[in-house]
Amino acid sequence: MYAGKYPVARNIQASFKAVFRRQLSSQNVNLTNYSIEKLEGRGLLRVHGKEASTFLQGLVTNDMRHLEEGAQSMYTMFLNIRGRVICDTVIYKDDNDTFLIEADKEVETTLQKHLKMYRVRKKIDIDTIGDLSVWVIFLKSLIENCDNKYSQEKQSINDSDMEHDFILKTFQQSKIVSRDPRLAELGYRLIVSSEDELLKDPKLSRDNQQPSRLYRQLRYKLGVGEGAADMPPGKCIPLEANCDFLHGVSFHKGCYIGQELTARVHHTGVVRKRLMPIVLNSEPPEDFMPGASVENALDNKALGKLCGLENKNGLALLKVSEALSAPALRLLNVSGFTKKPSWWPQEAPKERMIEKDM
Repeated sequence: MYAGKYPVARNIQASFKAVFRRQLSSQNVNLTNYSIEKLEGRGLLRVHGKEASTFLQGLVTNDMRHLEEGAQSMYTMFLNIRGRVICDTVIYKDDNDTFLIEADKEVETTLQKHLKMYRVRKKIDIDTIGDLSVWVIFLKSLIENCDNKYSQEKQSINDSDMEHDFILKTFQQSKIVSRDPRLAELGYRLIVSSEDELLKDPKLSRDNQQPSRLYRQLRYKLGVGEGAADMPPGKCIPLEANCDFLHGVSFHKGCYIGQELTARVHHTGVVRKRLMPIVLNSEPPEDFMPGASVENALDNKALGKLCGLENKNGLALLKVSEALSAPALRLLNVSGFTKKPSWWPQEAPKERMIEKDM
C-alpha cells in the first residue's frame, strides 16, 4: 500500500519478495501440468508511430497509461459511436512507439478500417501481421478446479513468482510472454514468430485436432467471453461483456469513442444483463445454434441467449438476477444452471450505492 510512496517500505517489500522467491525455487514447476494451444481465431495488428499511444487512448475503453507505466499487456475494447462493442482486444507494448493489438480475425479488417478512419493526419502506421501468431498456456487442472476459489492451482498462479520466472525462461524465444491481463486463471499469452520452438517440447499437452477446445472450455467455465462469437460486433455494450470486472475499462480517463453510453450505464444504473457461465446436466444436441434462447425451466420465461457451447459448458448473455434466482434453466430442451462467477466482485458498485441510499 505504501511501497510506492516510501523508499524504505519499498526496499523491505523487495527483500521479502526475494526471500519468497528463494523458498519457492526449491519446488518444481512441472511443464506437463500445462496445456498450450494456438489461438487460430486471433490475429494481430501493429500500430506504430510517436503518436500511437495518444491515438489509441482516444479509441479504447481502458487507459493506455497502464502500458506507458510498465504493464506489458492490457485488456480493452473498441466501440462504435453508439457505444456498442466492435471487438474485444489485448494490446501489447512492443517498444516505445509500437503496440500490437490482438483481436478476433473475423473483425480484423473492420478494426483496421476503424483505426484508419480516425487516424486523420497523425503519423501512424497501421498494418496487419502475418508472421506472428497468438498462443495460450494454462494449467490443465484448472479446467476441473477453476470453481474452487482456494484451490492450490489458483494460489500458485496468484502468488508464485517462481511460476512466472519459469514461464518466461521456458518461452524466452517468444516475441512476447505476458500474463493474461483479465484473470490469472487464464494463464499466459504468447506472441511467437517461430512456432517450431513451441512444438518441439513433448512435455507440453496440446490438442492439435481441435485447437482451442480446452481453452474455450476453461473460458466458458469461468464465464469469460472472447471474440466475435461471444460478443457479436455492434450488439452488446462493454459492461454486459464484463469488461469492467475484467480490468478492461477506465472510468477516470478522458473521452474516447463510445464513452457516453458506457459512462451513463455505469453511473446511473445496474447492468441487468451480463455474460454468465451455463452448465448443462446432459450432453446438448450436436446441431445447436448460437443465439438459442435460455429459459427459466419453471415458467418458460426467456432469460437470455446462448453465445457458445463446449461439451456441457456454455456461455450466455443472461438477465443476472432472474437467472440466479431461477430453480433451473432450460436450453435446447436440456436442463442446466448458472452461477455467479467467483471472480465477480461481491457487490456491483452501483448496487452498493443504492443500498446505502436506502
